[in-house]
Amino acid sequence: MMSEILNKAIESVQNSERAFCRFITANDTGVNGAHQSGFYIPKCAATLLFDTACVRGENRSRFVKIKWQDDFVTESRFTYYGQGTRNEYRITRFGRGFPFFGEENVGDLLILVKSGEECYQGFVLQSDQDIEDFFAFFSLTSEKTNHLINTREVKDVRQEEPLIGEILLRYDDFPGTAQMAQLARNVYNKVHNIGAQKICRLPDVYLLHWIDAEYDLFRRFEEKIYSPIYTRPFPNCQELIKFSNVILNRRKSRAGKSLEHHLSTIFSISQLRFEEQATTEDNKKPDFLFPGGEAYHNLLFPADKLVFLGAKTTCKDRWRQVLNEADRVETKYLFTLQQGISKNQLKEMKHENVRLVVPAAYKKSFDKEYQSEIETLASFIGMVKMKQE
Repeated sequence: MMSEILNKAIESVQNSERAFCRFITANDTGVNGAHQSGFYIPKCAATLLFDTACVRGENRSRFVKIKWQDDFVTESRFTYYGQGTRNEYRITRFGRGFPFFGEENVGDLLILVKSGEECYQGFVLQSDQDIEDFFAFFSLTSEKTNHLINTREVKDVRQEEPLIGEILLRYDDFPGTAQMAQLARNVYNKVHNIGAQKICRLPDVYLLHWIDAEYDLFRRFEEKIYSPIYTRPFPNCQELIKFSNVILNRRKSRAGKSLEHHLSTIFSISQLRFEEQATTEDNKKPDFLFPGGEAYHNLLFPADKLVFLGAKTTCKDRWRQVLNEADRVETKYLFTLQQGISKNQLKEMKHENVRLVVPAAYKKSFDKEYQSEIETLASFIGMVKMKQE
């Protein structure tokens, strides 16, 4: 069951002129010593704030009303900083007691919707479930945040078009999640001439590219398979709801497994020894165990040579799920596409011996104090290789 705030956010985005979403980071709240606190808006979403282009060398601002959580209104300011070395857009002035601009909001999902010339709606989703349900509804990935939300059109991917067209002709139904991930990788790698050497050198980069490519391929499958259904009238409301739930459940299922499939491929290309879903205590099944279940259950195998890795697209609430999945492994590694979480949560993770692994591009979204303790995918692979050598 979707929360009330999530439902309102989805409805608002659907009915909007323009909408945007991004994770709130430590730089937004000023925790990392940023020059200017306030929600940062990337240049690709500048049309959300200003109707005409801003020019380097001058500052520009305007005041708007933002209704937050469909509850209270702030008189906020959209500002473009173009003088000196700065070239950025921010939203500032939220008033005293604004509840979503604290350090504890790092990692929440900010949604901004243009509903009129001077009127906007703002929503902040705080739970993993709400964030993932929002992503599923609009078929988004973490790579699709920090952009305007495209609610109507499938992305035109001209370079990949011939290969995608061939794939669509071969299938009358959705491929399984592992096969969908593989098809997307094959298309991306062929078009961009990506081989094992490049992947081993830049695993963080190609993981995100593969996730993005799979998103586009999946949307094309949706259009092919579902369009004959949704272009006809539904006999009643119940059938419409049933059809909508089928779409949402498939999107969530694919997104949840997609990350694991792509990580598995990178680990294989990197020649790591590992096992997926190996059984540990109490029939627990960690996402990845290095080198595998046999070594884990062999008490003569050194515990310090075992590595555990969980994989979760978001981890604000769910990181605690990894704590008891492999008792022999003291330090639990957790790969996530989450862009920032609060300092308190990072402190709690450290206390529980949980270390985050994130794509290199996302590392700067976390509190500076903890960045040195967060692994990138490349550094994690290097650490496992050292243990296995």
